Amino acid sequence: MAIFRIPLFFNKSVHFYKLLGCGKNGSFDLQPDWRQWAVLTISSVQEDRVHHITPFIQWWWQFFKCELLWLKLQPIEGHGKWDKQYCFGKLPQKSEYEGPIAILTRATIRSRKVKRFWQHVDAVSVEMQQAQGLITSIGIGEMPWFRGGTLSVWETKAHMHSFAYSQPFHQEVIVKTRKENWYAEDMFVRFIPLAAEGTLQGIDPFIGKL
Repeated sequence: MAIFRIPLFFNKSVHFYKLLGCGKNGSFDLQPDWRQWAVLTISSVQEDRVHHITPFIQWWWQFFKCELLWLKLQPIEGHGKWDKQYCFGKLPQKSEYEGPIAILTRATIRSRKVKRFWQHVDAVSVEMQQAQGLITSIGIGEMPWFRGGTLSVWETKAHMHSFAYSQPFHQEVIVKTRKENWYAEDMFVRFIPLAAEGTLQGIDPFIGKL
């Protein structure tokens, strides 16, 4: 995917992008999924599909017969930075929206805190996969072990809140993250899922959900 940097860099409608690997089990994972990758693009241009993904990239996916899942998301709430940027703009921390919601969390883990972080990942991952109202989740990352994140999609904001603040292992991680200062940089953004198309591992996870 490294060659995608060239067309994305010269695409004037894209003002921020990331080429990301994926972890197994739908969350942060020490084991990468070598068959799954993600492209994040941020654009102010309103498109029904990913037309700001260049023809070259689309041809590449078609040539290699890639399975694709495309999501169009509108940021509504959040805090933190990515590469020292408010890449989604400055957002309010809360809104009145209560419907289906997508959550992007990402962090740069301090080198001396990496072991502590990974000691807690598996338990939280299991809690998430068993959480009521979870539609799907995908582990993403720029750099193995140090720079990763999760995109999760929920049926309602209430379901997301129930997982975030009621599950014991996740709540424990929230407390330790702040108390022990695990992250050098982190970002948390919530989105309205506007559209979805395609499949993930042969399944359309959004049928009847959005």
